[in-house]
Amino acid sequence: MSIFAETPGRASRPATAALALSPWVIAPIVGLAAFMEVLDVSIVNVSLQHVAGSLAATPDEATWVLTSYLVTNAIVLPISGWLSQTFGRKRYFLGCIIGFTLTSLVCGLAPTLGLLIVARAFQGATGGGLQPTSQAFLADAFPPEKRGQAFAAYGLAVVFAPAIGPTIGGWITDNFDWRWVFLVNVPVGIVLTILATRVLAERPQEAVARGTPARWGFSLDYIGFALLVIGMCALQIVLDKGQEDDWFSSSLITDLSITAVVALAAFVVWEWRRADPIVDLRLLADRSFAIGNLLMFVLGFALMGTTVLLPLFVQTLLGYTATDAGLVLSPGGFATMLMMPVVGALSGKIDARLITFGLAWTGMAMFHMSGFDAGIDYATVAWARVYQSLGLALLFIPINTAAYQGVPAAKNANASALINMMRNIGGSVGIALMTTFLARREQYHQNMLVEHVTPYSTQTSRMLQHLQQVYHGAHAGAADALHHAEAQLYAMVQTQAAVLSYIDAFWVMGAVLLAIMPLVLLLRKPPRGGARPGAH
Repeated sequence: MSIFAETPGRASRPATAALALSPWVIAPIVGLAAFMEVLDVSIVNVSLQHVAGSLAATPDEATWVLTSYLVTNAIVLPISGWLSQTFGRKRYFLGCIIGFTLTSLVCGLAPTLGLLIVARAFQGATGGGLQPTSQAFLADAFPPEKRGQAFAAYGLAVVFAPAIGPTIGGWITDNFDWRWVFLVNVPVGIVLTILATRVLAERPQEAVARGTPARWGFSLDYIGFALLVIGMCALQIVLDKGQEDDWFSSSLITDLSITAVVALAAFVVWEWRRADPIVDLRLLADRSFAIGNLLMFVLGFALMGTTVLLPLFVQTLLGYTATDAGLVLSPGGFATMLMMPVVGALSGKIDARLITFGLAWTGMAMFHMSGFDAGIDYATVAWARVYQSLGLALLFIPINTAAYQGVPAAKNANASALINMMRNIGGSVGIALMTTFLARREQYHQNMLVEHVTPYSTQTSRMLQHLQQVYHGAHAGAADALHHAEAQLYAMVQTQAAVLSYIDAFWVMGAVLLAIMPLVLLLRKPPRGGARPGAH
């Protein structure tokens, strides 16, 4: 119900009167909701060991706290547009906030791992609608020529949150208790519910009386929904557990991969032919929207891939704690926060195809990271993340703006669902591929290096003699000194192999970003003045 619904003498005014409020009143509310949900994906990662210890579980069992959330989140994201249309965008948005808040409370109070995993699954389901619905509210609140500013506000949430999530999670866990990682959502959710109830309103065509499911026009595509659930569940488990189970060496991963391919292919065919699909895939027939989704997939790949790689690098090779590793990412998050409003203000004045510049910038930042070694300091890593984050800020807003050019206003919710799903899947694929790539390349480089570390190598013999003398001088016997020297030499080989694997990973990500630059030329050129006909 609109906040104006009960005002005397205004019965004839549309329910969208609340939309007459400044868009900058709406932006922080929906942006904070999206921020809360995105933050909850990364803030929990650093607390898993504490969760396992507190609930008497193994580390492998504790990872299902992440997997259960990602699976249900992946299912709800693509159908959030249909849910918004079925129940009303404001009703659905409020339901998501309330559900997310309640499930966060249950997560924080869960006495067993089983209950925590179930609560996280429901938290992922209720949180899945927050991102696309928030973006849809912003797309409606701002006129097309100022849509870049709307996406700047949204970008602060979805790009800044993963950057500071590990830092906040580590600080909360170290100074309080892992349960507060979830409980902190409760007061935020209560405030958001109050503000959203008073400020947000339905679109004109949605602001009608809805009493029963029949009056809502509720009609569920059961076959499409079942195919989506099966396909996305299988895909997410494969991406999350593939490296852990050695991919296709595991019969479970192989079976789930086949299931995902078959179910999702059938889902695409089924939904494309339906007049009332739960996921409007026909939007992808628009060239700019399809390319925008592909670019957003790559953006998610680069953002989440490096968000995982950098903390791993500094923790495994430089000996950083979880909190210190999070602090490496934080400067990049703040750089993005400062850059987003600037890009948003310029987005209505520049050609969206300047995405090329953002891709080139981010790609070169990845090549810069490929120059890392085992002796770099905190400032070097943090500044490299800042350079990359500036490029990501240049990508997020123009990609969204370009993708929405051919989307009718009535389809904003469906478009938001698809583009957010592509970014999330890109992030999951980026994490899965990069962790696998690291493991495989580290083994490759170790094998190559070991070939040169032999008793017949002059350099190897000299190094062993030097190390043996060092240990022998530390009052170790000759045999013990040789043993310690050989162990240290092997550790040096492992360290160098790990560094080379990270260099390869950064280089590949940079190459991918540069390789997709030609796609930008296929985007539809925006009309003069930034407006697009038929949108409103």
